[in-house]
Amino acid sequence: MKYKIKYDYHTHTAYSHGKGTIEENVRVAASKGLQGIAISDHGPGHVLFGIDRKKVADMREEIEELRSVFADIEIFLSVEANILNVGKRLDLDEAEFSYYDFIIAGYHYGVRNGSCTANFLYSRCPLWFPGSQKLKNKNTDMVVRAIYENPIKILTHPGDKGHFDIYEIAKACGERGTFLEINENHRQLNAEGIRTAAKADVRFIISSDAHRPGRVGACESSVKIALEAGLDMCRIVNLAEY
Repeated sequence: MKYKIKYDYHTHTAYSHGKGTIEENVRVAASKGLQGIAISDHGPGHVLFGIDRKKVADMREEIEELRSVFADIEIFLSVEANILNVGKRLDLDEAEFSYYDFIIAGYHYGVRNGSCTANFLYSRCPLWFPGSQKLKNKNTDMVVRAIYENPIKILTHPGDKGHFDIYEIAKACGERGTFLEINENHRQLNAEGIRTAAKADVRFIISSDAHRPGRVGACESSVKIALEAGLDMCRIVNLAEY
C-alpha cells in the first residue's frame, strides 16, 4: 500500500527561516496534487527567526493574490506559535488569532519563558540531569495548558526538544480536537511515542515541516514510522491511499 498526504499545513518560508517564498511553496504543493497548503512560519516570540508582526499583513495580501491564481488548491495563512510556560502559553496575543486562518503550535528552543536551558541540558545528558521528573511534569503542564487555553489545530512535533508525558498530551489533544503531528522533519513523534499517544482518543496528521519548497508534501519517513508503530492509518486525517 502506498500513501500520500492530501494537504500540508506545516510549511515555512523566508518570512522566518525557510529558504523559499510563499508562491514557491504553493507552486510545489499544486504540482504534487495537494488539496491544501498552509504557510506557518515561526511565531514572533522566537529570538532568532520569529516572524515580524509588521509583515503578517503582507503575507495575508500575498496569499489572497495567490488564491486567485491557484484555484485548484486551498491556501491558508497559519503560524507555528511557540509554547511558553507563562500567561496563556503561546507567544501570540489573543487579538492576533484573527490574523490567521488557524493556529498550529509547538515547543522550540530559542524562546524566552520556555525552560529552554533546562530542556537543552536534559537532551544532552538525560541520565545525569537532576530533577528530570519535575522537569517532565513542568513541560507537560505547559503544553497541556496551551492546548486547553488556545484554539490550536495542530500540536507540532510533540515530544521534541524536551522531556514530556506524551500520553497526557495526547489525551488533552483528543479532548480539544487538536491533531498530533507526525513530523517529516523531526524524529518526534517516533514509533514509541505514536504507540503511547494512540492509547488516547486522538487523531494524527502528517506534516512536511518543509523549510525549502522542494520538501512541501513530503511524507515518506512519517508514513514509515506510523506503520512501524502499528498505527491504524485511518487515524491520520490527511492521508490518502494510491
